[in-house]
Amino acid sequence: MKKEVATLFVQDTLMRNPDIVGVMFIMTIDPSKISTSITPFAMIDKHSALPREQEILFTMHSVFRIVEITRTPSNSRLWEVQLTITDESDPQLAGLTNRIKEEIDGRGWYRMGQFMLKVGHFDQAEELYNELLNGASTDSDIAYIYHQLGVMSYHQGKYQEAIKFYEKSLKVNEQILSPNDPDLASMYNNIGGVYNNMGAYSKALEYYEKANQIFEISLPPTHPWLASSYNNIGLVYNSMGEYSKALEYYEKSLKIREISLPPTHPDLAGSYLCFAGCYEKMQDYTAALKALQSAYKIQQKTFQEGNQAFASTFSLFGRVHRSLKEYSKALSYFEKCLAIDRKALPEKHPHLGIRYSNIGDVHRLMGDYERALVFHQKALNIQENVKCNPLERATTYMNLGETYREMKDYTTALTYYQKGLKIREEKLAKTHPDLAYGNEICSTSS
Repeated sequence: MKKEVATLFVQDTLMRNPDIVGVMFIMTIDPSKISTSITPFAMIDKHSALPREQEILFTMHSVFRIVEITRTPSNSRLWEVQLTITDESDPQLAGLTNRIKEEIDGRGWYRMGQFMLKVGHFDQAEELYNELLNGASTDSDIAYIYHQLGVMSYHQGKYQEAIKFYEKSLKVNEQILSPNDPDLASMYNNIGGVYNNMGAYSKALEYYEKANQIFEISLPPTHPWLASSYNNIGLVYNSMGEYSKALEYYEKSLKIREISLPPTHPDLAGSYLCFAGCYEKMQDYTAALKALQSAYKIQQKTFQEGNQAFASTFSLFGRVHRSLKEYSKALSYFEKCLAIDRKALPEKHPHLGIRYSNIGDVHRLMGDYERALVFHQKALNIQENVKCNPLERATTYMNLGETYREMKDYTTALTYYQKGLKIREEKLAKTHPDLAYGNEICSTSS
């Protein structure tokens, strides 16, 4: 369609509805980038009722690269998205597509279930897997379905349910698989991941190391599963405050991923995010921002804007800018993160508690104590009533303590500091930096 015609359509729509934003896609078609074996589009003006509109019909499998997204200078509610056509001969697209096909394997309805989990359709996935469970006839199918139900529960933040399903799957698999089977290691990995999110780091490390021992024996040294195993161990050490060990395992993981994965694979972005999180804890903010930019560039090539993968990236950007005392930037990133998670997650998901707590802390740092208290209370409404990582609740208590201290309500401040410190003393090693900070705050507030 001619740009002038498209502009008329979108401007008319914007005038009739002041609550929407218009998006106009401007496509560049370079024949040299299209395989001669396919015909992705056709001019249909001769067959159209309105030939002057010069409409073009694209096939369902047409793929475009996003070059640029800009707001139009003439209308703040109209955005232009510059696209260029590509096809399966594009090496980056082909590599990523083949990798995703490998990850979503299986047969028939089992493959459909995997796809539903991948795109976040958890209700439909649960319904499908319960149907498959009722008709399952082999131990391997039963173990697989329990595993997938565990994956679903994990992504919904239902950690106790996830462990229940994973352990059911593990019990069956331990009877039918050899002790060094990589599928058994994957089960240990998944259980370790749940314990890590619950703040049970010793348990998490126990399961992650069990998995790693099997992977190192049974897999080639450049296998992506081995990379994920090293990365998981790094995550636990990062949470335990042992940042040098965390970086050591992150490096092992990244080396494998750079060899075995296409350059735009999401797991590479995940590696850079892990580095960023560790550098932020070590107060090396330059290195953290560099790693974040690397992750973000990959995600922009791989995901649509607003995909949940961006939530962790924006959260880390917010944390770094908060540490750099760039509070407006930090607040903007935290709000972007919250907007994504509120669309994708249940309203009581543990991640939302973390997002509210972060936003509350930035409002405190900006001197807006009333808004800080509102967001911290939103965080506690989740963290005190859902099976969350207790250390996240401890962070919210400490943030509330800071807020009340700055409001000169020292009695209330001390109450929250003590609540937060009690959890940290129960969950963290005596050498953990967060525990030292908590003790220092409590001693100066008493």
